[in-house]
Amino acid sequence: MAAEVFVDAGVWFAAANPKDRDHQASAGAMREAAAEGLRPVTTNLVVAEAHALLVHRVHRTAALAFLRRVRAAPLVLVTSTPEREDRAIRDWIERYDDQAFSLTDAVSFTVMKERGIQDALALDRHFGVAGFRIRPGP
Repeated sequence: MAAEVFVDAGVWFAAANPKDRDHQASAGAMREAAAEGLRPVTTNLVVAEAHALLVHRVHRTAALAFLRRVRAAPLVLVTSTPEREDRAIRDWIERYDDQAFSLTDAVSFTVMKERGIQDALALDRHFGVAGFRIRPGP
């Protein structure tokens, strides 16, 4: 199995939006991960979150272009399930109730643990709080 890296919504959004302040760092981190042979992994919840950000902050055409790129990309798209969400709530949201983890974050952490992924392309400091390495960094 190829080494994997998790890609969070903030990086997807910034990489797809040339006007975003994190665009260069995010697009660069994605190129660097690809050059290292890391296979990107994300969830349907993350894709939905990035799409919503693009629809509301950029334009629906940018959001549609993002969805088309994701569908064509050689990535692993993990679909959330009620069982995985229950595990995420129990293991992350309830267990670390002093943190403001979203359900999307918690499912992302659960998927990373399931797949043995240590690195996340993320702008969200919660990945670091949860014990994962963040690239390019919050």
